[in-house]
Amino acid sequence: MPNKRTFIQQFWKEKKMIGSMVPSSRFLAQKMLENVDFENARIIVELGPGTGVFTDLIIEKMHPDAQLLVFELNENFHHRLAHRITDKRVHCIHDTAEKVQDYLKKIGHEKADVVISSLPLSNFSKELRHSILSAMEQALQDTGQYIQFQYSLQSKKQIKQFFETVNIDFTALNFPPAFVYSCYKTATGKKHSKALNGI
Repeated sequence: MPNKRTFIQQFWKEKKMIGSMVPSSRFLAQKMLENVDFENARIIVELGPGTGVFTDLIIEKMHPDAQLLVFELNENFHHRLAHRITDKRVHCIHDTAEKVQDYLKKIGHEKADVVISSLPLSNFSKELRHSILSAMEQALQDTGQYIQFQYSLQSKKQIKQFFETVNIDFTALNFPPAFVYSCYKTATGKKHSKALNGI
């Protein structure tokens, strides 16, 4: 189980940057992605992929014409992902999440359609959380979606400062159990997403 062993090693090395001792479960990955409109999403951003549990499922589901920007600041995780993932639609980036708009411009785009985040916001300072959430809000299309999982509701109030609509789901089929935030910049964005998915 090299991935799990690596994850535990990196957790003890960088506890403030990694939220759990074990990688996220496939159940959590499914819950995170179940409302993403992959048919229409062309620019997808993933933050803090770790060993790539979500990344692999995103690649399975994403449109052939879509592009995925994967931001991983941990050097070990980034190196492993960049070496393992050969899909030309995927850009593995060893840099901070706040620079997302710089990298969007590098691939010829101004905005993303979806941001999927595994960053442990509750481990960060209030200022860093503000900086990351602000960058994501600015990087998203008006109809864009920000999806974030956390192990508590500690960051709920701050997330709501940047996203008008915040829906929270819960999955016990993960260790630890996790809350999934599905956020939209506007109520109109949520309605647009539902219309695209035929809900």
